[in-house]
Amino acid sequence: MLIDVKEKKNFLTWMVNHISFSRREVFWILNYLANHEAILNNVHFIEGANQANRGLQISDLSFEGEPMKLFLEGKEFTDTDQIFHEIRLNWKRPLYVECLFENAWQTKEYLTVLEENPFASWDDSISEEDTEIIELYFRQKEQETRLNLLYAQIDQALEKGDKNAFLQLSDEVNRLILKYEHEKMGQIEHQS
Repeated sequence: MLIDVKEKKNFLTWMVNHISFSRREVFWILNYLANHEAILNNVHFIEGANQANRGLQISDLSFEGEPMKLFLEGKEFTDTDQIFHEIRLNWKRPLYVECLFENAWQTKEYLTVLEENPFASWDDSISEEDTEIIELYFRQKEQETRLNLLYAQIDQALEKGDKNAFLQLSDEVNRLILKYEHEKMGQIEHQS
């Protein structure tokens, strides 16, 4: 996805005006990026900058540790002078920037510029347990939909006086309910 430089500049300007950092050098580097469109063309806002081959992680006061970290080919740097010179000298190379601040996911300026990390798929961060919960949710919704359809067909069979269809559909409803209850019990045992 190609994000317009104007959107990136708007976000950086918003960040400088609304987010607090523990070191003033963070503001300087953010302003530097915002005022150099040639560099900003190659800046991509992502999550998981530490997984990028050239990533920059910027953290506000709500996060412990260094407010700015540069990740180059698996190595980590925190010296702001070194970070600035890396950005300035290698401005033609893609720079993947992660911005960590409170309520980021409720901030439209941030969401407007956020891109998928080409070095890590978003679903890599979902735990196996969460995946199981999501899959169970979708199975339950599918079963609810199937049950509702069967109930509607049973109603039609009753209206038509079709005893065979009624018995067949009722058996199917009972099997589906038993299957659902069995899965539900399995999930409860798994969580214990």
